[in-house]
Amino acid sequence: MPLPQLLVLDMAGTTVRDQHEVEACFAEAAAATGLPATSARILAVQGLAKRFVFETLWREQLGADAPAAELAARVDHSYQVFREVLETHYRTAEVVPTAGCLELFAFLKSQGIRLALTTGFYREVTDLILRRLGWHVGLNAQHRGSAQSVIDLSIASDEVAEGRPAPLMIQQAMQTFGITDPRQVWNVGDTPSDLESGRRAGCARSLGVVNGTHSHAQLAACPNDGLLASLAELQQQLQAELVPA
Repeated sequence: MPLPQLLVLDMAGTTVRDQHEVEACFAEAAAATGLPATSARILAVQGLAKRFVFETLWREQLGADAPAAELAARVDHSYQVFREVLETHYRTAEVVPTAGCLELFAFLKSQGIRLALTTGFYREVTDLILRRLGWHVGLNAQHRGSAQSVIDLSIASDEVAEGRPAPLMIQQAMQTFGITDPRQVWNVGDTPSDLESGRRAGCARSLGVVNGTHSHAQLAACPNDGLLASLAELQQQLQAELVPA
């Protein structure tokens, strides 16, 4: 299989180390706003757009017949508290790349493979993480990179009509780079919704990394084109494609 023209990578848990800190932020916001949510249920919705997570959980709690105004008010409250908790976390906690991430980025640059980071986060916290890592350097107002930038594009979930598992962030990345054939795209993430978005987009490969928020067993239960120990293994796979048969 030829090398992809575009590699789409998730952020938290895939390129940014997440030892279940985001889940802890969800749990803290849920507890503070009276929303019952088990750790297993929170894990199951990782990767989705964050406000949609609270809408889903509150809808489950209140039932299908809940008044729309009450649902909206509870969702808004929980989501606002979550934003405050999450942004405080990323301003104060250590923010580091996952194993093999920076080496993979350099390899992609050397091969002329476009790199897009997508995320279930909204733009404000996405930019906060990018700045903490220095990955914002060289990005323009449309969050597109230059020859000097570490990444080529950043897309947040609030910049598309529907977040994952919908394929819209992948499709927006393709459109940005003038790629019309999804078979020229590989998608990589650490959650079921990451894998599903790649499948819906028709990517040549939708791969999972098991050193993020979900284990090998958890991701193996989802349709996928391969599970990787880390992004270092992904680089090895890409390099193997360069070796003549």
